[in-house]
Amino acid sequence: QVQLVESGGGLVQPGGSLRLSCAASGFTLDYYAIGWFRQAPGKEREGVSCISSRSSSTSYADSVKGRFTISRDNAKNTVYLQMNSLKPEDTAVYYCAADIRGSYYCSFGESRYDYWGQGTQVTVSS
Repeated sequence: QVQLVESGGGLVQPGGSLRLSCAASGFTLDYYAIGWFRQAPGKEREGVSCISSRSSSTSYADSVKGRFTISRDNAKNTVYLQMNSLKPEDTAVYYCAADIRGSYYCSFGESRYDYWGQGTQVTVSS
């Protein structure tokens, strides 16, 4: 069964850090670009960060540049999103998704992504 499972979300104070994980089962992440998306209440889902499969090139939304870092550990079949200096506006459900076509670059175009996880809640509040 093909599945992506996010974990690592939770409640954190402003300025704090969290590391999200996106683990794959039923397929190998090596061949997929991975994107992280988020959806805040009342807002549309938006791309946060992505990493390609072969070149590991990365992309970040302007709102998270310098604070978030995406990385992949193919041996563990897992992609991570390290989130530092968190702000209340980072509060959202975070989703990871896999794109088989993302060999040398990645995109925030949601229609490209073949598989999606169920999401993990991140709440930044004092």
